[in-house]
Order: sequence, then C-alpha cells, then structure tokens
Amino acid sequence: MIYSIGAYIIFPLFSCLIFAPGFSKIISSTPFETISAVFLLGAVYGIGNLSFGLALRYLGLSLGYALSLGLMLAIGTLIPPLLDGRLQQMIQNSGGGLLIMGVMVACVGIAFSAWSGILKDKSISVEKKQESIKEFNLLKGLLAAGLVGVAGSAMALGFEKGIPISDLAVSQGIDPLFSMMPVMIVLLPGTLVTTIIWCIYLGIRNRSLKEYLNAESGKLLSYNYLFGLLAGFLWFSQFIVYSMGKSKMGPYTFTSWGILMALTIGFSTVWGLLRGEWKGVPVKVTVLMILSLIILIISSFMIGISGSM
Repeated sequence: MIYSIGAYIIFPLFSCLIFAPGFSKIISSTPFETISAVFLLGAVYGIGNLSFGLALRYLGLSLGYALSLGLMLAIGTLIPPLLDGRLQQMIQNSGGGLLIMGVMVACVGIAFSAWSGILKDKSISVEKKQESIKEFNLLKGLLAAGLVGVAGSAMALGFEKGIPISDLAVSQGIDPLFSMMPVMIVLLPGTLVTTIIWCIYLGIRNRSLKEYLNAESGKLLSYNYLFGLLAGFLWFSQFIVYSMGKSKMGPYTFTSWGILMALTIGFSTVWGLLRGEWKGVPVKVTVLMILSLIILIISSFMIGISGSM
C-alpha cells in the first residue's frame, strides 16, 4: 500500500507541480466524461497490476513478464486505435498493415514464450523449480498472466482517452514533453482505489493491518516505508520518460506502448536469467525462451515504425 500511495498519488502530484503547474485548472476544464473514463480505466488497470504480482509469483520474472507484458503489448497496442478509428486511417496507408503484422508477430512471441514455459514445467523436477521460484505453478501463472494482459492494457487505453487532457495542457502553455502529467494525476488515482480496497481486504482477512504501525523497531518500520516509497518512485519515473517519448510519436501515440512493453520484457528476462530461474533447463528450452524474447522485441520495433508511415 505504501508503494502504491507513492507511485499513484505522491510522485504524480509532485511531477505535476514541477512540470505542469496549473494542472488543477486543466483538469477542472476537462469534460467530466473524459475524467471519469480515464479514472475508471486506471481502476481496471489496478486489477491487472494486482494480478501481475500473482503471475510473477507463479511463473517467475522472465516467464511472468514475457507472458503478461506480451499480452499487454498486443492488446494495449491494438485496442485503442481500433476503438477511436485511427487503425482504419493507418490501414489506408502502409503503416496499418505493419502495425497489424507487428501485433501478429508479438502473438507468435507470446506463444513461443508460453511454449517454453510448458517445456520448462515438464523438463525439471518440482524441487528444481522451487529453488528459484518457490511457488511455481504453470496453470495458475497462465491464468494470472491472461488477466494481466486484458486488465493491464486498460492503462494504454487510459493514456489515449486522456489525450484531450494533454491537448488542453499544451494549449495552456505546458511543455508538450510533459503534457501527459495531468493525465496521470487522473489515471493513477483510479489504480490506487483498486489497490487500497484489495490491501484493506487482505489486511482484515490476515489480521495484518496493525503491521502498518508496528514492527520489531521504529527504525525497521521507517526503512519499510522508505523502501516502499522508493519502489513507487522508481516505478513512476518510467512513465515520466515514457510520456516524454509518447509526445514525440505524432498522431499514432499508441505505438509507444509496444516499445515500452517490449523493453520491459527484455530487461526482466535478463534479470530472470541472472537469478537462475532457467537453471537446469535443457538448452533447447532456454533457446526457445530467448527466441520468444527476440521476436517480441522485433514486434515492438515494427509497431513503433508503423506510426511513422
């Protein structure tokens, strides 16, 4: 919960104060329909975010990220332009075909990633799996990753639905590089609501709410809060840079989502390898996993390039 308060409220608020002063006026001038749609999409993203933790719990870093974010890449890239008509505009040019091909290639990468997970599940013993992933469970992990892919993609749609807020920010003198900041101050509180409800539910069920105030020592509690906030800052900082890049993507801003997802998958896979999650797996299975990663990265570049054609 501390992480979420930092990531979804404190740091977005500070960012708006620094990069988008006057954001409250911008938001108050935005139609209620836009505000409510962006907020609700943030709440849906919160469901995906919570499920993401389960996907990592049951699949590990490399496979969990590849499947979850691979689905988010495909769904989050294709749905926004499909709903607002930009996909039809792109199809009239060569960019539309490349976009669809990029999503199809991403689906191939996702399939290869899932296949490598199935082969991994069959090739090593339960004891070996649990050396690096204590609760490895392929079926539960796949179900969680599927939910992440669907619900998590709501963030991509939320960014696109928030474009009127961004445009209004630019019209009121905000640097286009930071015009997405006011969007995040609407989108992420929705995510916080979902997260807080779930955290309170778990706290009541597990009788652990008192742990927010009690620890072995005050120093330990302070460290817990500090590192929770630090994690929230690191998570949110990616979206500062992401929104800056998104502002340079022209009319097809949704293509930036695929690039973000693919790069995240890439770094998480490397980290999973370093943690030994694929230790003891046959070489051909590891090669298949790396191949799926390469395919996903290629698909992200295809999606990114499609927006410039």
